[in-house]
Amino acid sequence: MGKDSKPESSKAILDKKTATLSLTDQASGTKWFLPTPKNDDSKNGARPTTVVILPRSLNTQSLTVLDNRTNKLYEIPIVNNTIPALKFKEMTSDPIPGSREEDESGKGLRVYDPAFQNTAVAQSKITYINGDTGVLRYRGYPIEQLAEKSTYLEVAYLLIYGELPSKVQYHNFSHEVMHHTFVHFNVTELTRNFNYDAHPMGMFISSIAAMSTFHPDANPALAGSDLFIRDEKIRNKQIFRLLGKTPTLAAITYRHRIGRGYNTPQNNLSYTENFLYMLDRLSEENYKPNPKLARALDILFILHADHELNCSTAAMRHIGSSLVDPYSAIAGAAAALYGPLHGGANEAVLRMLEEIGSTEKVPEFLEQVKQRKRKLFGFGHRVYKNYDPRAKIIRKIAYEVFEVCGQESLIDVALELEHLALQDEYFVQRRLYPNVDFYSGLIYKAMGFPTDMFPVLFAIPRIAGWLAHWKESLEDKDNKIWRPRQVYMGEGVRSYIPLELRESAGNENFNVSHQFSKRSQVASFENKVNLESKL
Repeated sequence: MGKDSKPESSKAILDKKTATLSLTDQASGTKWFLPTPKNDDSKNGARPTTVVILPRSLNTQSLTVLDNRTNKLYEIPIVNNTIPALKFKEMTSDPIPGSREEDESGKGLRVYDPAFQNTAVAQSKITYINGDTGVLRYRGYPIEQLAEKSTYLEVAYLLIYGELPSKVQYHNFSHEVMHHTFVHFNVTELTRNFNYDAHPMGMFISSIAAMSTFHPDANPALAGSDLFIRDEKIRNKQIFRLLGKTPTLAAITYRHRIGRGYNTPQNNLSYTENFLYMLDRLSEENYKPNPKLARALDILFILHADHELNCSTAAMRHIGSSLVDPYSAIAGAAAALYGPLHGGANEAVLRMLEEIGSTEKVPEFLEQVKQRKRKLFGFGHRVYKNYDPRAKIIRKIAYEVFEVCGQESLIDVALELEHLALQDEYFVQRRLYPNVDFYSGLIYKAMGFPTDMFPVLFAIPRIAGWLAHWKESLEDKDNKIWRPRQVYMGEGVRSYIPLELRESAGNENFNVSHQFSKRSQVASFENKVNLESKL
């Protein structure tokens, strides 16, 4: 027995009357009583009992695993509160009778974790989140301090290069970014060819992907697969281009959406001032955006700059692991951000508030949510089980924007929804607190942005975070192309059957709808019956 085992005199010993097993130290006579083994139904039962005494490792930061299939012991080290998944690959066994060949038990265990709920796929120094206490830090700096004292470009430098810049570093970095804001003429022509009602995010993603074709010097397929690993100057060049040109692309998509000509960037303005200028200037001389709105947007950009390995950032690392150019990787990350469960969430929040309409209807809406008849957007988070720290900051910014642009009518609905939800045990027990999406949509609406522009406003600042993770992954000596495994649950091996010998499986027609005009439905033409039977 180990030195910390408890002898018979200890208060921790089980009641002798309920214990039927004991271990005795022959030298001292000390006994340790063990609980009676129980069946699965928790009732005492007479069944064969196996007692295993595991040797305690000298390494207290480890797991000792007994594989009941083989009775083998494995020691798995714990480092930074994680265990290496490859250690489970060492745990092999012979297949049991009747098992599936596809389970591949002889190749070691795999860890099944759908949606990466408890899997760490990278070691990172960029962002730390404590969801239980509502903490968010960039490179160790609390988000509250950065939002109050910093600027988006300074935070972008911090995320990408690891430290806050000196005065000279900040000047040079800002100069490079603001002098890489112009895009190729043919990129603007590409945007002009989109339909007038194309979603801005779809245009934005397409434009970023197209940029890879305008910079052959940044194409690993042409310049070498290890281009961005070996050449820091080339890597920095793409960082400047992407940070500088994405606001321009976003402004172009916005102007296209409203049928106006495109404005050229102004590198004498700040990052967010230049963006607002490209969005709004018509023909005014010396046009300059409102400084309070520019600052509010700058803070929003800081809050959205990074958020650890979320869906889109994981996509950035995943795609980037193939060593593709950063434009293609960021286009893929932006596509992930486009989804309603990610960057499209603030758009969903606004539509939800518009559907509720008034404060009087909030109680009824919350009841429908509890009955699972409606969805509550803007509350809860995969990581945060407390109030999202970004939401607290955004709530303050909202009133500063309202002072300039006027009160947003839906703010009263939002405040009542938050007030009632945080008093309701249903939502409190589930730890559903407002997240960053809950108020950001209201600010953007108050500033005059159309709802379908919201995901683009999320994507622009997140470029910095994506680039930080891209750079970090390239500098990781242990980085490999990402290749997750699956648990195959499909059919076993089977032989091909010729088409004419296959039996009907039902559902012969696909369940799709076609926009078959009323005029065509009443017109006459050959094979009309056959055509209609397939629709």
